[in-house]
Amino acid sequence: MSSSLLFLDSSTSTASHLLPFSRITTPFNGAVSLRRSVGPLNVRPFVLSPLRTLSVNSSNNPSPVINDKSGGEASAKIIDGKMVAKQIRDEITAEVLKMKEAIGIVPGLAVILVGDRKDSATYVRNKKKACESVGINSFEVRLPEDSTEQEVIKFISEFNNDPSVHGILVQLPLPSHMDEQNVLNAVDIEKDVDGFHPLNIGRLAMRGRDPLFVPCTPKGCIELLHRYAVEIKGKRAVVIGRSNIVGMPAALLLQREDATVSIVHSRTKNPEEIIKHADIIISAVGQPNMVRGSWLKPGAVVIDVGINPVEDANSPRGYKLVGDVCYEEACKVASAVTPVPGGVGPMTIAMLLSNTLSSAKRTHNFQ
Repeated sequence: MSSSLLFLDSSTSTASHLLPFSRITTPFNGAVSLRRSVGPLNVRPFVLSPLRTLSVNSSNNPSPVINDKSGGEASAKIIDGKMVAKQIRDEITAEVLKMKEAIGIVPGLAVILVGDRKDSATYVRNKKKACESVGINSFEVRLPEDSTEQEVIKFISEFNNDPSVHGILVQLPLPSHMDEQNVLNAVDIEKDVDGFHPLNIGRLAMRGRDPLFVPCTPKGCIELLHRYAVEIKGKRAVVIGRSNIVGMPAALLLQREDATVSIVHSRTKNPEEIIKHADIIISAVGQPNMVRGSWLKPGAVVIDVGINPVEDANSPRGYKLVGDVCYEEACKVASAVTPVPGGVGPMTIAMLLSNTLSSAKRTHNFQ
């Protein structure tokens, strides 16, 4: 079998393995809802230069030293997403307290859950706990499986008009009788903290424009590179996967950082030959251990977004979680690599909290 046939783009159902702690969303089709209370010409963009969550205290950062190596014996530096996410949550906690004391405003995140899927309920619970940990108010609406699309949109409209709510999430998947695009398009662009609105993605793609929000997982990938002082400018970067959720916005963010970017996907011939030239690799395809150590350039930095269950008789659960990249092999070749789990996953929720804080700051002109 050709190696190019191993790919499954994360725009398929395999996307559920890519973002274990965040909602899996379907991007909008480009239509702009007339229900939105704020038109696209009235919004103020979130400036991405540089892409930092908050001010950084360098004394609290992970060691930035990542050295090139010829591969083989030495182990790669582990990019600890749990540690960085905790740093970011601590920074957000301080910023939320500062905002509350200065102007009496507390950022608010609203989540709408329809139905009783256990995985969706877990995602919502994780987000609620994360909000509580940093002092962000959380609002939750739970609706029965047989609710109508109009009932869901009614709650979205109420949150759109609620000044105490600065971010809105509709937990997906929705029941099959609902049109997800209609529901998601009802979210005010200024409260679309997932950053998947076509106007946000369009601004991300255009030079000289900035989106209101950057999608959480790709933003988390770039933040990890920043916090570990990985130089992006002028480097060759390869993004594996072209989904609207991770791959495509990750490539756009790398391009904004002045990397030379290639995208490898399900129709790419000889993907390993392209990947071998990459200084930075972001993989998001949902295929366990697909990228081998022999595919990597010695000294490359690997950000593995994939999270895939594979059978493991030694695990009490009967399975273990692995990434798209063969971790053991990558550690012998790469200069730095994210583990799975504990790499990108914790960063996704941290970036969601960051986007919610940014929304509240922008709304109230608070610096």
